[in-house]
Amino acid sequence: MARGSWGRLHRLLSAGQRLFQGRALLVTNTLGCGALMAAGDGVRQSWEIRSQPGQVFDPRRSASMFAVGCSMGPFLHYWYLSLDRLFPASGLRGFPNVLKKVLVDQLVASPVLGVWYFLGLGCLEGQTLGESFQELRDKFWEFYKADWCVWPAAQLVNFLFVPPQFRVTYINGLTLGWDTYLSYLKYRSPVPLTPPGCVALDTRAD
Repeated sequence: MARGSWGRLHRLLSAGQRLFQGRALLVTNTLGCGALMAAGDGVRQSWEIRSQPGQVFDPRRSASMFAVGCSMGPFLHYWYLSLDRLFPASGLRGFPNVLKKVLVDQLVASPVLGVWYFLGLGCLEGQTLGESFQELRDKFWEFYKADWCVWPAAQLVNFLFVPPQFRVTYINGLTLGWDTYLSYLKYRSPVPLTPPGCVALDTRAD
């Protein structure tokens, strides 16, 4: 019995290793990005349903998040390969190059992905290009400031200690909370300029 269990475990581990090798790695990274982005939206929608009676789960919204996440997967896959070629580093001895990777990632990949996110979802949800650009202008700096608070430290660990074939998977493992925030930022209700029941301060009764 023990030998049979060990054999099944060994086959399972072997199959898992194949997901991170060759062409399968690109598929793993692509589907992982899509699945985690859809999961983040699912978490956010669950919170909205609890806090806003009458709201129901919108599967098309999560499907759009999945599609945009999958579209980002190949970019991240080849982006990390390119960074590793441009700035080869191994452990703490390569720390200067690791810092360069983190900085380049924040200055190039993060804004590109922010633009990609808002324009991609806008396209899938039927927004005009003008409407999508307006939303991008309204929300981009909030997104980018939050990105600087979260990802430099995470990427420092990524480039220092994570084997190259697991870089995107590592990011996906950390990203559920971030994807939940992205869903909130995209779909939050606009704050009214004048709250219901309030009147302008300069209104005078006759």
